[in-house]
Formats: sequence, C-alpha cells, structure tokens
Amino acid sequence: MHSSYCPNFRGQLCLRPKPARGDASKAIALPEAQKEGGIPLIEAISKRRSDREFSSQELPLPLLSNLLWAAYGVNRPDGHRTAPSALDAQEIVVYAALPSGAYLYEATAHQLQLVASSDLRNITGYQDFVDGAPLDLVFVADYSRMKLVPASLRESYASVAAGAISQNVYLFAAGNGLATVIRAWIDREAIANALGLTHDHQVLLSQTVGYPKG
Repeated sequence: MHSSYCPNFRGQLCLRPKPARGDASKAIALPEAQKEGGIPLIEAISKRRSDREFSSQELPLPLLSNLLWAAYGVNRPDGHRTAPSALDAQEIVVYAALPSGAYLYEATAHQLQLVASSDLRNITGYQDFVDGAPLDLVFVADYSRMKLVPASLRESYASVAAGAISQNVYLFAAGNGLATVIRAWIDREAIANALGLTHDHQVLLSQTVGYPKG
C-alpha cells in the first residue's frame, strides 16, 4: 500500500494513488447485462457473506457488466434503477476503481467513463486487501440531486440507498462465486480528492469485489 504519515493530521495515515496498470481507456462500453437466469434468490441470500481475502485475478468484462447493472443499473424503460432512492432522486453515484484507473458508472448508457488515470484502489480503504483485489466500488452521494429532500435528512436517505446497492452487490457475488465486503473505514477526503468531487458530493462507503483467494 502506497502511504505516508501526515504530521498535520494527528498522525493519520495518508493514502496515495499508484500508477495505473495498462492503458486507461477514456470510456469502456460494457456488454449488455445478462438479466435472466442465475441461482434462486433465497439461495443467494443463504450464501451472502463478507470476505476479506481476494484473488488478484481481474474480472472479465461481461461479469463486470453484469455486476454493475445488478448493483445500480437501469431495469425499466422509464429509467428507474435496480436499487431504490427516495423521490427517485438517484443520488448515489457509483465509481469503479480498477487497475487501469477509476471510472464513473453511467447507468443510462451502461458504460464506464474515466475520471482518474491512476490506480486508486489503495486509497479506497486502510485494509491491506483493498489494493490487491481487482475492483473497489465507491458509493458517493450527490446532494445536488436531492433538492426536494430536507437537508437534515439527505445523508440518512442517501445512506439507505447506498446500503441497498451494496446488498445488490452482495447477492450478485453470492450467486456468481465472487467475494465481497462493504467498508466504512475509509479516508473519505482522500477519495474525494482523487475522484475530483465537489462540495455537493459525499463519499459514503466502499465495497471490494473479486474472486475468492485460493
């Protein structure tokens, strides 16, 4: 993990991005997601668990496509998503930190848009496994989309929405032989800076996904 200690921040560990591995495409068009089949829901629930040991093997693009669609893709012609949000604000923005760079998931176009051409996986959390796993998802609340929600409720509403997306990832992982864990022990300021977020955005959670180790 690339890091150093910051004397101006009470000795907290500062996390730094690493050079990207390979050439980062400006946009990655994802193949159409598979929306049928899979194991029964009750079986996926029975297999749902958190894992903290991951293989470094990268996820094939079709599998990544299915995962992102299951997490927060568009599942109806009117633009509604696979996870709920109050007043259909769709305030959660999903970023995917990959070895080749960090990408914004654009659900309507079902594609990944490059936002940082560095490997940001190691700054998405303090645990040692985060920069070895092939994918770290970051869930960000965009409060500019929540103008109809009272300001005092926006963070709690957004956190519920992020939790629903996280559970979609858990169930997809359980049904497809993947390992995953949601993480709240993260440097939100470092992540926000690396992704170029504005004051209207708040980093809520990260989630690591990959094949089980061994």
